Amino acid sequence: MSEAAAGDQLPPLLTLSGIVKRYGQTVALADGALRCEAGTIHAVMGENGAGKSTLIKIISGVVSPTEGEMRLDGRPVRFKGPGDAQAQGIVCVFQELSLLPDLSVADNICITAPPRRFGLIDRAAQIAQARRLLALVGCEAIDPRERVRDLPLSRRQMVEIAKALGRKPRLLILDEATSALTADDVARVVTLLKRLRREGMAILYISHRMHEIRELADRCSVFANGRHVQTFEAGARSEDEIVRMMIGRELSQMFPPKPALPPGGAPVLETRDLAWETRLRGISLSVAPGEILGLGGLDGQGQREFLLALFGCLSGVTGEIRIDGVPSEFASPRQAMGEPQRLALIPEDRKTEGLMLPMTVAENITAATLSRWRRGPLLNNAAEREAVDEIVRRMQIKAVVDLPVSTLSGGNQQKVAIGKWLLAGPRVMLLCDPTRGIDVGTKQEIYRLLRELAAAGTAILLYTTDYDELIGVCDRVAIFYAGRITRLLTGDGITEAAIIAGALDIGADQKEQAA
Repeated sequence: MSEAAAGDQLPPLLTLSGIVKRYGQTVALADGALRCEAGTIHAVMGENGAGKSTLIKIISGVVSPTEGEMRLDGRPVRFKGPGDAQAQGIVCVFQELSLLPDLSVADNICITAPPRRFGLIDRAAQIAQARRLLALVGCEAIDPRERVRDLPLSRRQMVEIAKALGRKPRLLILDEATSALTADDVARVVTLLKRLRREGMAILYISHRMHEIRELADRCSVFANGRHVQTFEAGARSEDEIVRMMIGRELSQMFPPKPALPPGGAPVLETRDLAWETRLRGISLSVAPGEILGLGGLDGQGQREFLLALFGCLSGVTGEIRIDGVPSEFASPRQAMGEPQRLALIPEDRKTEGLMLPMTVAENITAATLSRWRRGPLLNNAAEREAVDEIVRRMQIKAVVDLPVSTLSGGNQQKVAIGKWLLAGPRVMLLCDPTRGIDVGTKQEIYRLLRELAAAGTAILLYTTDYDELIGVCDRVAIFYAGRITRLLTGDGITEAAIIAGALDIGADQKEQAA
């Protein structure tokens, strides 16, 4: 379809028409069309795999189109690489961060053009420049001298945005830039983007969060199956209409029904006074077979550390972990994965912790169960491929399994990260923000899968900062505050008000709401 003609009063900064991108026989983008204007926020929506990521990689110079035309300020352009695009004022903040974890915040922010004095990097000027950019994004509390590795993901995301603004973009592309942020940081980013729009910057905003698009976007474009479907003025289409454009069908009930748990079941997993440094302070809870236990609270209150401690990733953990009532010590992930515990961890950052990007989809799917496919010194390739095909079918992964997993969309990568553990038949599944940056259709598939696993007897711990997920998916919710569980919610007590009160540790008289 052709682009909407509304908004012609402003000259287009960037236009794309007939953009096609092929990888061999695979068509990642079949019909890319877009028009970005100065002083506007243009939202791009679509399922994972719809072609959005390919589109922004072309705009930002990461890949070259196979066919089609791109015009900047009315003249045809074809970027030789990201540096070329940045020199033209196009800067992208990708969903997966580009920061170097062992360098300081200031080093990362100024890495492409550090201030110099007498030919050497001027450290004082670099720190001052980093402080100015951090203040611009409302993060004055971040120390520019701190290593990026030591920051939580939400802080790293804000550093990435500060780094992008330091390049003085004319067109700023944000790819799911708020998916890892706390509610306070999202508010900061929204305020910042509105100011940048007033100052004349063009902003391309890729997001699955409808409420943010409602608040920010001037114009919206929907992509599906690698094609541009429609562009319209913000507010001209209902959310139901947009979802139908994106997924080609009506969206049924988002969350599957919660069946009643059998009373008095013995827990699969128990922790007693689990502690680690200052981040975990006496965590005691239990998870029954078939139960989905949510971990709530503000970001950085010990939820991630709790999951890592259970999976044997942390040294110096004290307290007790019991599986089926038997004390178990997990000195490493290998022990946690092994018999009889069979724990599985879906980490927060799928690209750096959950997948091996250069390896194929098939190799990633069988990475956690390689010993099962061995026949002497060799692999039973036929049995391995049969298992891979079954996971691809079950998870509805849209991919050529012999291609690198790096070529997949974020949603399909997450399906691979989950699918590899399904082969292991976990008794306990630990999930850390598994739907971050994923479209509504894929979210629904993951919720359905979690209920299927629970129905088969798997005990599930789900950490998410999404209140709707805690309410819609979980049977109980443990609220973390300063490394402790401050309250336990269940049944009708799992409400947004109760979750927020627990996250802020207010209403102490209501802390015990568990059945």
